[in-house]
Amino acid sequence: MSLHSYIRAMPKVELHVHLEGSVRPTTLLALSHRNKAPLPARTVAELEQWYKFRDFRHFLGIYFAVSRCIRAPEDLELITREFLSGQARQNILHSEVTLTPYTHYVNYGIEFGDQLQAINEARRWAEEELGVTMSLTIDYSREQEVGPSLMVADWAIGGLGNGVSAFGLGGPEVGNPPEKFRAAFERANSAGLPCVPHAGETVGPESVWGALRTLHAARIGHGVRCMEDAELVSELRARQTPLEVCPTSNVCLKIFDSLHTHPLPAMLDEGLFVTINSDDPPMFGTTLTDEYIATADVCTLDVEVVDRLVLNALQASFLTEEKKTRLRNDCVGTFSTLRKRHL
Repeated sequence: MSLHSYIRAMPKVELHVHLEGSVRPTTLLALSHRNKAPLPARTVAELEQWYKFRDFRHFLGIYFAVSRCIRAPEDLELITREFLSGQARQNILHSEVTLTPYTHYVNYGIEFGDQLQAINEARRWAEEELGVTMSLTIDYSREQEVGPSLMVADWAIGGLGNGVSAFGLGGPEVGNPPEKFRAAFERANSAGLPCVPHAGETVGPESVWGALRTLHAARIGHGVRCMEDAELVSELRARQTPLEVCPTSNVCLKIFDSLHTHPLPAMLDEGLFVTINSDDPPMFGTTLTDEYIATADVCTLDVEVVDRLVLNALQASFLTEEKKTRLRNDCVGTFSTLRKRHL
């Protein structure tokens, strides 16, 4: 047996995966047809060609085209059910999933309450039928005007305890520093809602500094460009701020040339709090399981490090301490059993 089979069987937790970016290719084509939302692809093979990204701006164009195929609450329930079914098949026990609700509100007038109700229907179904849980990070995209970010922060605050666990910031970092959205994040932080902005992906250390100092980030989405600033690395190590690292995404979006040049091994060597995630799995031809296998191979991680990365994600989640303790005990017990079978 092998580490690969161990990774496939082991329990996992995922913190950085976008609901809109998780749509299965066959489902996307069906939604496109049903909702009369044209795509420049009519087959799964053509979608795979379309998903060959030139850069981050090209990726955003495709991401928003995918989002325009979602036109009703039942579409959101469908993709959430399918997503959670896929997570269950990978033994991903808990997922914290990013939703960008303002896009659906602006595009087709889907009220946030209706979006949340539809997703919660799928969330409750998955917990009862599949034994997996999820919560939502309500994300605001940087290319939008600042004003509506306050409304979206209020949406997220209102959903806290009803499927929502955090407030996020995504979209293009260039020209849109964290400081621009200070007011919305101050509102969320004041209401006790954890903040998890993307930072340090397409912009360097200054974006991460802004997320820490201005947005008071509880976790950082990506954060990989932190390695360009030794002082920032020291700060992140001292704080043990969780970093939601998405290796394949970083390569597909040309942040790094290959997994072999990805800074993940150096981040681990520096004692940073790293978690492994899939970001937009069908778009990048990956899954969380694939991410663990690829990083274990390329970075020559041993089973102890793989286990620690899973437990890091659990520790960094926004589950209650009681649930974390129960899941941690379950995971550690399962790790021990699986080692005997697979290693």
